Amino acid sequence: MFVVRSSNGLHIRSATRIALQVRHSSTFTVRNPPKHAPREVPTPLVLCSASYWDLGTQNNRHNSIPQSYASMLAEKGHTCIEVDFGSPDKNQECFSSQNLVDHLSEELKDNLRLSGSPFPPVIFARGFASLIAQTYISSHAAQGLFLISPPLSNASLFPSLLPTPLREFDYELKFPIAVMARPVEMDQLRKDSRLGQNEFVDLIECDSLECRDAFMRIEQWLDELGI
Repeated sequence: MFVVRSSNGLHIRSATRIALQVRHSSTFTVRNPPKHAPREVPTPLVLCSASYWDLGTQNNRHNSIPQSYASMLAEKGHTCIEVDFGSPDKNQECFSSQNLVDHLSEELKDNLRLSGSPFPPVIFARGFASLIAQTYISSHAAQGLFLISPPLSNASLFPSLLPTPLREFDYELKFPIAVMARPVEMDQLRKDSRLGQNEFVDLIECDSLECRDAFMRIEQWLDELGI
């Protein structure tokens, strides 16, 4: 059972894969494990992308988490919630970067509530969505955080992408966190990123972030978490 929110109200439908439109232009899809899955994992996996905000992704999806990841994880018994964040509409325009990420973080909170899962999730995020995920976990519970090619810093996104300077995140790194990136990106993260320099963050290098090896590294990390 799922809820689709639109300007005309709420509609209830039933399906294994569902798409929902919630405030702004963000959408999310819930993939439940099929009946033939070997198990059913209670901890949901949230796969966050921000195709509107990541440069070049309106015409290609290379900065989004591959949809095949959600399909393969669902086959293994995980409930996967795919979220793609769009831009604020004209009635809810955000004039500061902090207001923007706070609002999109609230959207993520709403999406998780509508998904129906009572358990704190493991959040995966790529590119600009890493800012939204980190804003969310700064004030909400999560079982873990897995970032794919995150920005080096918030400062690196102003003024090219963010409307105003955004303070750097200072949440405590006392829960499972991983960062996956290509070797060249990882070199920069180790030099200039708070996450890349912290000994408690798992750093995972992959030549391609869309290949089978990258997926297997994600599986391995989830196994180490016992999820």
